[in-house]
Amino acid sequence: MSVYGERSEQQSRPSRKAGGRRGHRAKSRTRRIVVGGSVLATVAAATVAVSLASASQYGSGADRAVFVQGNELNGNTIHVFARDGQGRLKPAGTYATGGKGGDQVDAPTDSLASQGSLVYDDASGMLLAVNAGSGTLTSFRVEGTTLKNRQTIDSGGSFPSSIAVRGKIAYVMNAGGEGSVQGFRITAKGLVPMQGSVRSLGLANEDVPRFDTSPGEVEITPDGRSLVVTTKGNNTVEVFPLKSNGLPAVDEPVVNKSAGNVPFAIAFDASGGRMLVAEAEKSTVTTYGVRRDGTLKVLQQPLANGQEVLCWLERAGAYFYGGNTGNSTVSGYRMDRHGRLALTDRVGIATPPSVKSQGVIDIAVTGDAKFVYVQNATSGTVDGFRVGKSGALTKVTTAEGLPAFAGSGMEGIAAM
Repeated sequence: MSVYGERSEQQSRPSRKAGGRRGHRAKSRTRRIVVGGSVLATVAAATVAVSLASASQYGSGADRAVFVQGNELNGNTIHVFARDGQGRLKPAGTYATGGKGGDQVDAPTDSLASQGSLVYDDASGMLLAVNAGSGTLTSFRVEGTTLKNRQTIDSGGSFPSSIAVRGKIAYVMNAGGEGSVQGFRITAKGLVPMQGSVRSLGLANEDVPRFDTSPGEVEITPDGRSLVVTTKGNNTVEVFPLKSNGLPAVDEPVVNKSAGNVPFAIAFDASGGRMLVAEAEKSTVTTYGVRRDGTLKVLQQPLANGQEVLCWLERAGAYFYGGNTGNSTVSGYRMDRHGRLALTDRVGIATPPSVKSQGVIDIAVTGDAKFVYVQNATSGTVDGFRVGKSGALTKVTTAEGLPAFAGSGMEGIAAM
């Protein structure tokens, strides 16, 4: 049984109460340089040529970046990397969020035990990060590889661990205590809390939750009509139907029993009509349809990948990739035109594992779906892969020196 399937006691469930644009491109400038002496002129020309080649390779950082959340307990940071046309990463700065990272009780490799703790929204050009240790949410304005206009606000609960964005609405999932969701409007000046949006998840955690009883992810369906939360300990997928203004239409979520145990990550197919949920206990993925009333219809029974502890799942164009933290592998999936999901490789491994890639956790996909980036918590690294025509992944880069998991560790990754 997976580490997420082992529990010493059954969690009680009390009754619930109501509760883009791309970064600005750098303007090109032409300089007139007068140099006395042919040797100096040659050296200067060579230096300019190298600088221009380097800038071209990394796209000036204007529209190619990968962001990694350090989740440091004494002060959360965002590590920014410029991404070149081949998917390679180059450090481009570190920014404090103004809050503290967090570490769930008994977490084995993933301090936040969630997906979506760091989100880049292309439409608004904003990067959103949770500060689990201080109960806050931070937003930045992204301009290439530079983060500006930091705003840090209360998350509306304890231990925020996941963020969902759709259009001009964002929801944060608070994993501590009874758990809750809080909505925000995305404005030109940052995030503004939505009055009347807070809803309880009816859990029974401490303010710092256990990793196996905390909720896994919050998402908004592509049509904007439903807010979905996975609860690992209760084996449920909970849905809040949403009004047209983004507020929940019900006081309590519609509770659906998960088809597979320990539901964790959520992803949607290209059409938006099918929802995939990764289940950690037996490393399975179930495909659902989300009805308007909040109930779920199982479209495909749990599909096993043969790996250990599948938790994270992201779509990259026609493919999906899942992170198996139990044996540090990445699985690939494809969906045919009839909506049938299958593995891209019969043994469930999309790319060979590496000794520098231990503790696979969160995954990010670039906007063009050509590259996939995987956090390795134990190793303190991020691997970058090119997506092949068959769905196979080819490693193109490894970023090292990131906060490795010990008492806590990095979690949360986003790409543009």
